[in-house]
Amino acid sequence: MTRDNDYISKQKFMQELESYRKGSVTRRHFLNVTGLGAAAAVMGAAVPGLRPSPAFAGDIGDRVIVATWPNYHDPSNFEAFTEATGAHVQVNVFGSNEEMLAKLQAGATGWDVYVPTNYTISTYVEEGLIEPLDTSKLPNYDGSAFDARYAEAGSVDGTLYAVPKNWGSTGMAVNTKHNDGKPISSWKEFFDIARDKFTGRAMVHDYQLTTIGSALNYYGYSFNSVDENELADAEKLLIDVKPHLFAITSDYQPSMRNGDAWLTICWSGDGKQLNTDMPEIHYVLGREGGEIWSDYFAIPKGAPHMEAAYALINFLMDPQVNAKEVLAHGYPTADARTFDLLPEALKNDPILFPAQELLTPLEFGAAATLTDPNRAELMARFKSA
Repeated sequence: MTRDNDYISKQKFMQELESYRKGSVTRRHFLNVTGLGAAAAVMGAAVPGLRPSPAFAGDIGDRVIVATWPNYHDPSNFEAFTEATGAHVQVNVFGSNEEMLAKLQAGATGWDVYVPTNYTISTYVEEGLIEPLDTSKLPNYDGSAFDARYAEAGSVDGTLYAVPKNWGSTGMAVNTKHNDGKPISSWKEFFDIARDKFTGRAMVHDYQLTTIGSALNYYGYSFNSVDENELADAEKLLIDVKPHLFAITSDYQPSMRNGDAWLTICWSGDGKQLNTDMPEIHYVLGREGGEIWSDYFAIPKGAPHMEAAYALINFLMDPQVNAKEVLAHGYPTADARTFDLLPEALKNDPILFPAQELLTPLEFGAAATLTDPNRAELMARFKSA
């Protein structure tokens, strides 16, 4: 007689994973049904360095609320934090930095930790929406261990407000099974095939920076442009492609996995996760340009569970814990201590660490794009068209 956890289909796995993320099944149920409980035990025995260490000694309360991105953490690390501290981790997922900014401006989010992208931090400082960090409460943080390119945005006028989580790129994921086995390699190809062979099967982010930026790259313009004429060209392209889209969403993995969609704007970690499970899905960078970014851990002003916020950030910055994060989400780390713990295959992975000639055309997001009214209005018109 075959037991349920002897074999599980990808569809069943994703259903169980979604139930676990929503909190409708326990971690024990999820690990048992998917067979990951045994795998985790084997991995822990084989690689004892990846066992997390306690984060905080003392009472930090019963919860910590995190605002973060989809598919961006190893749930077992949150479970380990709860076991070590008694504080339950509640996760709120958002789809864009504009959404995060708007919620913080409205007040009373209840968030204790959030994950802003490099170009947004100066705006949070200007608007008084972010706490300066007390590094004495972050003993696992070592500023000298981080690549400066992916760490410098966390400091504004000499004050540290955010510590690096990881970095990545924004490109595209294509299911080559539906394109004669061939990937695509440019934003021109992306938008042209979305309106032709892949009509009804393509997705763009619900996020002005990347969706407008990619449309700007189609014409060879800067990803960060706020030029009115260039934005008008991008709007014309987006309005033209809109009837051909399957969805406008920043949580695109489910549709790519179940085959409803074949093409999407994609962050590199999602591209790595998809390619690992479905090798026919390729992640590529547009040769015209695109985004390179770094994300950070930060604490919003007046966080209700401040000690728990520090404890969680400190826990996740433990290199051993962070290595588990990287293995789970597929985004490269800027922490040399964590990098040294990763398998060689991951260090040499072309999705995580693209060749320099592919990275060169990419741009870090510019602070002006976050609050530019023309880009905000363009995105609103596109979504309502």
